[in-house]
Amino acid sequence: MNALAIAYAALFYVATAVLVVGVALKIRRYAGVPAPLKIPTTPAPTSTGGVALRLTREVVFFESLFKASKWTWLFGWLFHAALLLVLLRHLRYFQQPVWAPIVWVQAFGIYAGFAMVIGLAGLWARRFLVDRVRYISTPSDHLHLALLLAIGLTGLGMRFVAPTDIVAVKAFMLGLMRLDIQPLPADPLLLLHLALVALLMLVFPISKLMHAPGLFFSPTRNQSDNSREVRHLAAWASVADKR
Repeated sequence: MNALAIAYAALFYVATAVLVVGVALKIRRYAGVPAPLKIPTTPAPTSTGGVALRLTREVVFFESLFKASKWTWLFGWLFHAALLLVLLRHLRYFQQPVWAPIVWVQAFGIYAGFAMVIGLAGLWARRFLVDRVRYISTPSDHLHLALLLAIGLTGLGMRFVAPTDIVAVKAFMLGLMRLDIQPLPADPLLLLHLALVALLMLVFPISKLMHAPGLFFSPTRNQSDNSREVRHLAAWASVADKR
């Protein structure tokens, strides 16, 4: 164990606590927000099963984005699909032995890194090249994309430019889970990559990246179009009526 390993271990413990607690508190807040109006985006499903199917299409295929802008959908879906594969590939660092499905996804995860960077580059270019998008873009929008792109590029750099000792990295990650801190390679690219990942974990709960869980609490998506059959009452309104 050395000072570098201790410092990064402390950083990831703090980042993990902020991520877990922050996301949990935000989800609790989302769940408690009243929905006084029936406002599903039409055409909307009229049953609970239909709502579940609609949310599934949104999460998996980005259906509404596809209808709105094909280019944005292409880069957005490419980035998110690639990010999922990259995350699955990285699970090997937290498993011993590694699960068979994670072993199988390793080859795809390598190419997904390139797809992730291409998708991010397209989404970032859109914020400069499309007038109406450039007008509403804030510094935080650019910083989030820059952070994600930097994570992707440093990850690819470690794979193809300056390889690091992945055995030692895995030992360090497993040690974090077991509260047994192991030495961490002092490779600059690795340290930058890990620091950027920790930064992403820290800012995630207070950023627009919370749209990931927030989608499930959007009344325009999670409500059924049954206002003619069933009277809609928010939870606080129901309590008031009982009083």
